[in-house]
Amino acid sequence: MAIQTQASFSGFVVSDPQLSYTENGDARLFVKVGKEHFRHEKDGSFTQLETTFHNLVAFRAAAEEGHARLAKGDRFVAEGYVREYPTKDAEGRAIQGEEFVARRLGHDLARTRYEVDRFPRRGGAEREAPAFEPLERRRPAPTRTPTLSA
Repeated sequence: MAIQTQASFSGFVVSDPQLSYTENGDARLFVKVGKEHFRHEKDGSFTQLETTFHNLVAFRAAAEEGHARLAKGDRFVAEGYVREYPTKDAEGRAIQGEEFVARRLGHDLARTRYEVDRFPRRGGAEREAPAFEPLERRRPAPTRTPTLSA
């Protein structure tokens, strides 16, 4: 059986994630994201090119979890597809906009340190909030002074 694949997109979060709801009541996440570009030079070095900025959306569970876990500056990896939609430019002319629709969305493991809680999730409304906090945002643990016992 062939491996099924989708388009992927990796980058960094530029705006605060915004959660809203569709007319059907489905959660919708919107976030502005950035993509750094590099050119591989003949000598083996890399030259950084201009960063591009894009819209990313997610729906339902991916939207809710993305809103709860992503913050400005986070590095992410998403799986999904590019969707074009009609919009208008600054002068009011009709143009085609595009956004990445993420079906799967998470932190980039190569650029984010965190711990995973493997406790089984409960289904539906009984489900507890995930215990997740990126290490970069954690406060340092208090230092303990060793005590001597006599």
